[in-house]
Amino acid sequence: MSQRNINALFKPKSVAVIGASNGDKKAGKGLMKNLLSSGFSGPIMPVTPNYTSVLGVLAYPSIADLPMVPDLAVVCTHANKVLGIIEQLADIGCKVAVIMASGMEQLLCDTNSDVNVLEQIKAKAKAKGMRILGPNSLGMILPPIGLNASLAHTGAQNGKIAFVSQSAAICTTVLDWANNKGIGFSSFISLGDAADLDFDELIDYLGRDSKTSAILLYIDSISEKQHFLSAARAASHNKPILVIKSGRSNEGMQAAMLHTGGTAGNDAVYEAAFRRAGMLRVEDLVDLFAAVESLAHSAPLKGERLAIISNGGGPAVLAADELIIKGGKLAKLSQQTISALDAVLPSTWSRQNPVDLMGDAASERYAKALEIVMNDENCDAVLVLHSPSLLGESQQIADALIDTIKLHPKRNQLNILTNWSGEDSAYVARKLFNQASIPTYRTPEGAIRAFMHMVEFRRNQKLLQEIPESIPANIPTNSELARQLLQQAQANQQLEIETHQAAPILAAYGLNTIQTEFIECNDDVQSMAQQAINAANAIGYPVALKVQSKDVMYKSDVHGVVLNLSSDEDVANATESVLRRVNQANPRARIEGIIIQKMALTAGAQELRVAVINDGVFGLAICLGEGGSDWDPTRDAAVALPPLNMSLARYMVIQALKSNKLRDRHLPLGLKMTPLCVMLTQLSHLIIDCPEINGIDINPVLAAGDNITLLDVRLSLNPLGQIPTNRLAIQPYPKELEETVTLKNELKVMLRPILPEDEPKHMDFDNSLSDEDRYKRYFGVRAKMTHEEMAVLTQIDYSREMAFIATMFDDKGNEITLGAVRASIDPDNTEAEFAMAVRSNYQGVGLGRALLEKLIRYYKHNDTQVLTGFTMFENRSMANLAKSLGFDVSFDMEEQLIKMDMKLK
Repeated sequence: MSQRNINALFKPKSVAVIGASNGDKKAGKGLMKNLLSSGFSGPIMPVTPNYTSVLGVLAYPSIADLPMVPDLAVVCTHANKVLGIIEQLADIGCKVAVIMASGMEQLLCDTNSDVNVLEQIKAKAKAKGMRILGPNSLGMILPPIGLNASLAHTGAQNGKIAFVSQSAAICTTVLDWANNKGIGFSSFISLGDAADLDFDELIDYLGRDSKTSAILLYIDSISEKQHFLSAARAASHNKPILVIKSGRSNEGMQAAMLHTGGTAGNDAVYEAAFRRAGMLRVEDLVDLFAAVESLAHSAPLKGERLAIISNGGGPAVLAADELIIKGGKLAKLSQQTISALDAVLPSTWSRQNPVDLMGDAASERYAKALEIVMNDENCDAVLVLHSPSLLGESQQIADALIDTIKLHPKRNQLNILTNWSGEDSAYVARKLFNQASIPTYRTPEGAIRAFMHMVEFRRNQKLLQEIPESIPANIPTNSELARQLLQQAQANQQLEIETHQAAPILAAYGLNTIQTEFIECNDDVQSMAQQAINAANAIGYPVALKVQSKDVMYKSDVHGVVLNLSSDEDVANATESVLRRVNQANPRARIEGIIIQKMALTAGAQELRVAVINDGVFGLAICLGEGGSDWDPTRDAAVALPPLNMSLARYMVIQALKSNKLRDRHLPLGLKMTPLCVMLTQLSHLIIDCPEINGIDINPVLAAGDNITLLDVRLSLNPLGQIPTNRLAIQPYPKELEETVTLKNELKVMLRPILPEDEPKHMDFDNSLSDEDRYKRYFGVRAKMTHEEMAVLTQIDYSREMAFIATMFDDKGNEITLGAVRASIDPDNTEAEFAMAVRSNYQGVGLGRALLEKLIRYYKHNDTQVLTGFTMFENRSMANLAKSLGFDVSFDMEEQLIKMDMKLK
């Protein structure tokens, strides 16, 4: 499907309405009415055999009678007519069709076929390159071009926010509210059932759209996880994406599935996915509206310190409480600010933040106080609160504040929010703030929640740019050994692996288990007891004894665990009593054997639980919590999507602590951040490298300072040869693309994809380029890279761009970057555009050729059609290299550039 054809969705020059009507309460009439009243300048062509004209516009009896091929067709007919209409539209070359009807999945093409009508519609549209919005869509509104091709009860004002929703009812609710607030949209799209056009392609387009400064999504379910996350991660680097997701409860999730026909996915995993993509989730429509208002009227936050100005102590305290509870920061007013406020406020004022202006504050006092606080360098944002008073100056105060903000030199650097409490007395003031593009809220808490959305977005952006530290070099990673052992188990049809068999697999990734022996069950209990005694003596006392059974999820619940056995007699008695107790508690349980483990030194240590679950939507997800017999990993744990690096693992631990899913007990040998993050990162590497693994449960994990020990482990495997293709939502580092090459001067260098951890080395590399090389690379003089710019270059999404670097180790053992080539690809995988740079002192030894050849091989394997690059006239050596590798080289005299093109297919 072509991203380019989406242009016709957002920039149609002509519209046909199939099924247009003059009948009251007919979709075809409502749609025509909206189209004609919204100011669209292109042809609007109603198609119906029933009327000569619709609402005064000449109608055409059939699609074949249209005077021109429409860019956009809106189909308002019954479901059983849609297939024939789509076939006709596709055949004449219509680019996009909006389908409003539903129920086509239940209709079969004919009695002898099991293919439903919707599948046939998708196949026909795809064959002809036509895109489908819907079915079950309310339509769309594009205020910048005056297009209202929807069944909404009202239009939308022009603005900079894009809204995409799977729910038509949510669309109309949001429209009503936004019009009341004077908030406009760049596009307003009802996705419907998303049979073709889905969130991922719309986010890709809107992320690049200059008319859109923020994207809002209402999601019931996601069907294409990898494309969705890839598009969202790319777009959220440039603009905020807010999402409201239904189905937080199991019951809600089932309702959402019925609504969209989507796959069930766990809400906690959705939350982790949104966070990983840099998106901001809001809990409900109230929060969404508050967030929309702050996005519509606010500049990006420069910092998080909030000052509060109020004419009443109560509302100010409520706001301050909400701020601190939500993890925000109160600004500390400077002494200069306090002195300036002393001069204009009553002597009884609070002399701190929040600034209490007292109940008799009129417009002049409000204006002077705001101006002084806005001057304070310690303040990044200001919230102004007003409660109704006897003075009745609500409107006058609002006018004075609006004038103060407009005239202040820092008006574009500070975020100003307002809360005018009350209804009748506050209504006019809130209208004035809306008209002046100043966010305003009904309650102090609502204003704080809106502010904290901005703070959370800023924190998410900083997280995306954080440089992860490397895993210690002495931690092993032996995927070959681990996979060999896992495949042996699969070949033996053993799809559940317990601690004693998992130990060498985990050890291949530096994950430590406690010494464990297994005694297979047989009818001779005395024989089993003797084997257990032998195992205990081999391990060394004290030991623990545990029952092993797939039918027993929690051993302690059936008294299947005995700890601190210190003699042969203890082990013999424990063997007999455990087998008896388990049989009594669960007579149907098939006991496989008993496990003897070295007793872990738990004094001063903390027990955790880690699991890898397989989510229905996003695939493998890692969960971290504290365990317990009724433990639900997605309720009682922090969740993160692999791949994890040290930075992301650290963020996961912090999330677990913040949400009380994990509690630091402050034990002498308890939680220590670095070893815990190493364990989580290595676990992530294990499940990425070993597609045989379907899930993991480690309960407990013993955290004892620098030592992390996995006490009880269960690995579940996929059947042999049945590895899921989309087991990971985010494409991991492609280690298989690493290779060593020898240059002309016999120097061996590693060519590999770039990693987030490469940022410091890449900064050194960029700074090492000569002025001439920088000029050629960046097409002019440019300053040194900032951390934020370098983060974008090193933290790439491998599914939509690639950067290969050449590295070697210097005499001191430090890895240095010698050269880099990168290319980004369009969403259609049609064309990749590359750029390259090599350290000045390593030019002429074949490094540039090796890098470019590697990029060519990569995109040929990726089925990309064209590889393109541009360089300056002065850079003839680059042009000569490209020509020698088979590029077509041409000169653009107007732009003073050399263009290099290679057809890869």
